[in-house]
Parts: sequence; structure tokens; C-alpha cells
Amino acid sequence: MMIRRTTRHRAFDPDPDAPGRLCDMPDCTAPAGYRAPRSRDSLHEYWWFCLAHVREYNARWDFYKGMNPGQIEAHLRADVSWNRPSWRLGHLGGAQAARAFEEDAVLDPLGLLNGAAARRSSARKADQRPADLRQPLDTLGLPWPVSMQELKTRYKTLARRHHPDANGGDRAAEERLKTINVAYTALRSHLQGQRQAGLAEAG
Repeated sequence: MMIRRTTRHRAFDPDPDAPGRLCDMPDCTAPAGYRAPRSRDSLHEYWWFCLAHVREYNARWDFYKGMNPGQIEAHLRADVSWNRPSWRLGHLGGAQAARAFEEDAVLDPLGLLNGAAARRSSARKADQRPADLRQPLDTLGLPWPVSMQELKTRYKTLARRHHPDANGGDRAAEERLKTINVAYTALRSHLQGQRQAGLAEAG
């Protein structure tokens, strides 16, 4: 029976790009087959070690050594965006960071963005929400017109979600719940007024 050999490298096989020299650890005369970054600021500059010393190096490696909690937090946040700069949504970066995003500056051969802009413009013109109810409606995420039942259902959902008891006593959740209560009261009062006016007209 013929035994099939595999050419796949094992995890601990020497690096094929090893420079063919001795280990960088002082007094070590073993071949250097494994690379390790010189520091967190020089991740593409390497020490070359033998297997025993690269294992020792890896066991001691701590990328965040010497950094305070604030520096660690900043580094983790930067990693989320792959260390690329980011800007507030709706604004361009670089020299135009303060200028609002303009759809005309984007190539749009199919006219998709123009269609979206037209729909948004039409929606703005068709906004029939009472001016004093726009903020409460946005706070509760409700369309207009809205029924009393829809209002109550949405309020109960948000009240449960943002209640301090459901958020470990979080003060931010408590403040959010206060805002929700104010919005709910404003909409409920408006709808009750509409209902009473309708009953008066019918009578």
C-alpha cells in the first residue's frame, strides 16, 4: 500500500522565509526559523528565534504592556475601524469634513441616489404631522396618524425596555424613560382632545 505524503506545513514548522541565520537570543547557536515582532510599534520588524526561544518570547508577549486604561481603550476603538479615520455620518472627511454630504458628488449612472433624494424631498413636503407632535412622534418612533391603541402598545414596549430596573439602575435609562413619558403624555393628550372634539361634533 502506498502511503500518501502531505506537503501541508504544521503550525510549528520553521518559517519558509527564515533568513538562514542563528537565533537572535544571546548565546543561542540554534538555527533561527521563527520570527517575532520587535515591539508593538514595530510589528513588521522581526527578531528571529529558534523554536524554544520563540515559544518563550510568545509566552511573555503583552501588546498592551505599559499602556494605561485610557490608551488601551483608544487603541481598541481605533481597531474597530481598522485604524482608519472616521467622520460623523453625513459628512465627508479630509479637507471637506465640515461640509455636508452631497449626493451630486457621487457617481450615480443609474440615477438611484437621485431617486432616493426625490423621495425624501417628497416625504418632507408631505409631512402632515402637527408641528408640536413631531418631536414626541420621533421619540417614540411612531408614524402619523397614530391610533390610541398603537400609542399605548409602543409606550408599553419602550417603558419595559428602558425601565431602570431592567437596566441595572442605569441613570441614562432613567432619563430616557422620562423623555418617553413626556412624549407619551403629549401624544395621549392630543389624541384625547381629538376624540372629544369628534364626539362634540357628532353630538
